[in-house]
Amino acid sequence: MSFLQAIIIALLQGATELFPVSSLGHAVILPALFHWSYDPHDPAFLPFLVMLHLGTSVALLVFFWKDWLALFKGASGSSGQRMQMESLHILWLLIVATIPAVVVGGLFEHFLRNLFGSASSAAIFLFLNGLLLLVVERLRSSVVRKNVNSVASMTSRDAVIIGLFQCLAFFPGLSRSGATICGGLLRGLHHDTAARFSFLMAQPVILAATVREAFKMRHLDLQPGQMRIALVAAVVSGLTALFSTAFLMRYFRDHDRWALSPFAWYCMGVGGIATILFHFMH
Repeated sequence: MSFLQAIIIALLQGATELFPVSSLGHAVILPALFHWSYDPHDPAFLPFLVMLHLGTSVALLVFFWKDWLALFKGASGSSGQRMQMESLHILWLLIVATIPAVVVGGLFEHFLRNLFGSASSAAIFLFLNGLLLLVVERLRSSVVRKNVNSVASMTSRDAVIIGLFQCLAFFPGLSRSGATICGGLLRGLHHDTAARFSFLMAQPVILAATVREAFKMRHLDLQPGQMRIALVAAVVSGLTALFSTAFLMRYFRDHDRWALSPFAWYCMGVGGIATILFHFMH
């Protein structure tokens, strides 16, 4: 992999991990379209992948550090009983929402990635991701609950359903953030509340993925050049993710009526064009 390719992939990872457009789908489709010679499944690619995830995870921690500090401080009881109950409730919601992906991922992730991990499959799922965003955006007006205007006001049922939607991201081309925001919208949440919960959920998920991939690296003989590229890519990915998160939180707050529609049309356009190109390329 060249340095330029690494930077482009890092920029894509930082943006598409949080934008509802599927980072994995782009990571599979882009190299195939441009005939890049690296293999994402090659063990030598692992250090790069780990550092990208680490950069994104650090960016989320930087952006939401006040939220996490308030949660753990509140859960300790130092801010009063009401805050303690609210903080414990939010932590419980995050745990409950993560369980479906842990179970489904443990059982089926390898199978799904092998079965649908081709660029042509990812292009189709990227199109379906756009269709999902568009349909949910149209349906949400009938399920808005006016009393659900914060993560603390969500129920365990909300968290379970959002967690089930997160499992869609095991199909390359379906976005984790897009799926979880869709799950939240169908539970009557506003875009900014659904996005906040989705991004808080992302922190432990991305961190767990980083640790898992790092564990696979323990026997690799890493070259200094590989690690230098990976470190630069991590910084680029992290900074991009930080700006992406800041933009999206403001965007979802200011455009609650139609926020997912531009991403939906983008995914359907790119997924449709890529599908046609892959069909004619072969």
